[in-house]
Amino acid sequence: MTARAADRARYDRATAHLDAPVAIVDLDAFDANADDLVRRAGGKPIRVASKSVRCRALLERALARDGFAGVMSFTLAESLWLARSGFEDVLLAYPSADRDGYAELTADPKLASAVTVMVDDVAQLDLVDAARGGDGGREVVRVCLELDTSLRLFGGRVRVGARRSPLHSPAEVADLARAVARRPGFEVVGIMAYEGHVAGVGDAVAGRPFRSRAVRLMQAAARRELAERRAAVVRAVRAVVPGLEFVNGGGTGSVQHTAAEDAVTEIAAGSGLYVPRLFDNYTSFSGRPAALFAQPVVRRPGVGVVTVLGGGYPASGAAGPDRLPVPYLPEGLRYDPQEGPGEVQTPLLGSPADDLLIGDKVWFRHAKAGELCERFDALHLVAGDAVTATVPTYRGEGHTFL
Repeated sequence: MTARAADRARYDRATAHLDAPVAIVDLDAFDANADDLVRRAGGKPIRVASKSVRCRALLERALARDGFAGVMSFTLAESLWLARSGFEDVLLAYPSADRDGYAELTADPKLASAVTVMVDDVAQLDLVDAARGGDGGREVVRVCLELDTSLRLFGGRVRVGARRSPLHSPAEVADLARAVARRPGFEVVGIMAYEGHVAGVGDAVAGRPFRSRAVRLMQAAARRELAERRAAVVRAVRAVVPGLEFVNGGGTGSVQHTAAEDAVTEIAAGSGLYVPRLFDNYTSFSGRPAALFAQPVVRRPGVGVVTVLGGGYPASGAAGPDRLPVPYLPEGLRYDPQEGPGEVQTPLLGSPADDLLIGDKVWFRHAKAGELCERFDALHLVAGDAVTATVPTYRGEGHTFL
């Protein structure tokens, strides 16, 4: 029996009492992935990216392990909810236009001390001040400045990387730091720089050797350029804010490279806990798939074909086959190219279909990590061949922040 076949047998036994659709997290795999992230971080703390987990119980499980510290959130409403729930160090990774949230943040000393907001433009400070309102909202807002990490070539005519912050040079970041420092009610405490073109792009795509080679060359150049520029940014900002608390960088795909930079004090990672299918194409690490979902077989249309209920859960990003869930267990199933995964039903082709009965489970891996939790109210936590706990996702707690 292959390792994957053994996993399928475990998952089927563990969830035999549960009707599909159902989502699980394999705790042995989750913990092994957490240990691998800590190893690659080389002693620098890992801030857990909540958008890649979207389950309070599993955020707490990660943070209870040595080597993890703090949460990187994705909306202001989520940040406030986590802070009210007892998370004491929450970095909001994206600028917000949530006026009600800012009014709450600036009026509550506990929230203001726990949450750090992201800024890359003075206009975002104006929005916070406008939300303070009257005599309320006197609390000092903790601010993190985001650096654009994109690689610019040929005088800027070619850009590689996500279009995030407008702050690219050390001077631009330092200028904003001075603007914040001059403004009552705000304090610069950190810098963030997420190199998505390194951390989030696989460099070993199956069947694409030339593309993979090109990605590796690009990423090597990007790492060199960013390490030099990030160090210069940190020096420039520390000249304005000597008490800077943290410099955050990285992502699951670049943990060890980013951790090697002296200027970086902490690493962000989250997807590496679940290891979705997009992380199968990396030479720098390999993880164990920990988060899976199962759909039930409801039809057997013919030889070599079964149909499962639902399954059309595409991931965000540029549309393409790599954004689709992948049939994982039993091995050897594939989509019908004429239909793909459907909203209500999904036909699957391959010889393993002939061994599946009505009611059997087919296990899938999502393309990305936390987005799976927007489809399920609960995650069943599996240890060995038993479900040891069932915990709510954000959705199960009544929250769909985006």
